Amino acid sequence: MSNEDAVTLQNILNAGKKEFLEKGFKSASLRNIVKEAGVTTGAFYGYFSSKEALFASIVEPHAAAIMGRFMKSQFDFADLPEEEQPEHMGVESTDCVAWMIDYMYDHLEEVKILICCNDGTSYETFIDRMIDVEVEYTFRYIDVLKRLGKDVKSVDADLAHMIASGMFNGIFEVLHHDMPKERAKIFIKQLREFHTAGWNKIMGQ
Repeated sequence: MSNEDAVTLQNILNAGKKEFLEKGFKSASLRNIVKEAGVTTGAFYGYFSSKEALFASIVEPHAAAIMGRFMKSQFDFADLPEEEQPEHMGVESTDCVAWMIDYMYDHLEEVKILICCNDGTSYETFIDRMIDVEVEYTFRYIDVLKRLGKDVKSVDADLAHMIASGMFNGIFEVLHHDMPKERAKIFIKQLREFHTAGWNKIMGQ
């Protein structure tokens, strides 16, 4: 790619980020994007096949990074010997959430587009996919506790989904409110403490 092409590509990406942040994907105008980038519509299609492709180019690296780190925390915990899992409960997830907060604020515009501006794209289910994974691994852990002889109360799958939904939507809510990072860290820590206490109560631990 020539220097001129690289500059044009960056101009399109910058214009896309601005338009998506202001209007969301659905209401974003390709006409406005190409005008802001200083290119023709024909030139735009030399770089991206559609508005959707531009959106994906902006958010996919960050979606992959966040989901990858989240899955790693789930795998790392599940791979521990079962007898060690109770004492490690919360360690991997705490590290993961701390990483996620740093990542969100290091890539604030792109992650905000991913989370807050995704209606009409395949990324509108991004948080839902995280919730589904969290519920799956929660029940795996409950099974571990039962095998270890712990007296664990039964938990309904719908309730587990509601709890996980509250947690993950709460974490990403800081982006919707443009919350400063240090304030977000405090509130997310309190949110996780609230959910942990609730889970312990529900499971009788």
